[in-house]
Amino acid sequence: MSKSQSSHTELTEYCETCDTRTPHEVSIELKTESKKETNRAFSREPYRVTKCHTCGDERSQRMNDA
Repeated sequence: MSKSQSSHTELTEYCETCDTRTPHEVSIELKTESKKETNRAFSREPYRVTKCHTCGDERSQRMNDA
């Protein structure tokens, strides 16, 4: 799955691993979901990606599923 990255923002959010609110790096990435070469240009979806600055846990959520 390929991806392109946009700007980063730091927010304080709940971390499931730390079980508390911690600073997170938050970004939006466009990820290509199709493995077929002919459909790749049309299969990019936005994902919200968060990374905890305390424990390093990284999670992504498809924006269309939010």
